[in-house]
Amino acid sequence: MKGLNTNRWNRLRYSLYLPIYDLVASPFRGMRQMSLSWMRASSEARDVLIVGAGTGLDLEFLSGHRIVATDITPGMIRALERRAEGHNMAVEARVMDGQQLEFEDQSFDVVVLHLILAVIPDPVRCLQEVERVLRPGGEVLIMDKFGESGKVGVVRRLLNPITDTLFSAIDRDFNHILEQTRLVKTKEEHLRWIFRRIKLEKRQNR
Repeated sequence: MKGLNTNRWNRLRYSLYLPIYDLVASPFRGMRQMSLSWMRASSEARDVLIVGAGTGLDLEFLSGHRIVATDITPGMIRALERRAEGHNMAVEARVMDGQQLEFEDQSFDVVVLHLILAVIPDPVRCLQEVERVLRPGGEVLIMDKFGESGKVGVVRRLLNPITDTLFSAIDRDFNHILEQTRLVKTKEEHLRWIFRRIKLEKRQNR
């Protein structure tokens, strides 16, 4: 059984959550930083795409790079632009559906997916789009709610229609999502509860 999870609903609910979003999301700051610490070190600025960027809570960890940030909610993008200005960062911020990225193939070196694959209606389509816009050798940095593959408990299954409607799915199988792409998982770490950080790469010969 699924909750109410559509682009229209997500845009509405996150517009309503906007006044308290930063407060609610603040406990995830450390996990965001840990996820982004897996980005390969580089002496040059890299082209980084943040999908489902929200109010821009990842920006403080990405200084020195060329950043494009997208979110489906206009209010989130406006808040992100204010945050970028506060950090003195030049960020291209765009209202956009993560399932239909409006970028050319192989446009980015790094794609950040924090707390989006468990929210977006079609996570497979989202990750396929990420694969398309990622350059060969590029990285995908993920932090989200995934349990052990194939081991979603009864309680989570029962609660999921409620959580999926209110804020996020809690029953998604990341390995099943990944199998629909040619991206390669290179790192994974359990953080707490069902939160994990995962690193994917797009191989040079793909």
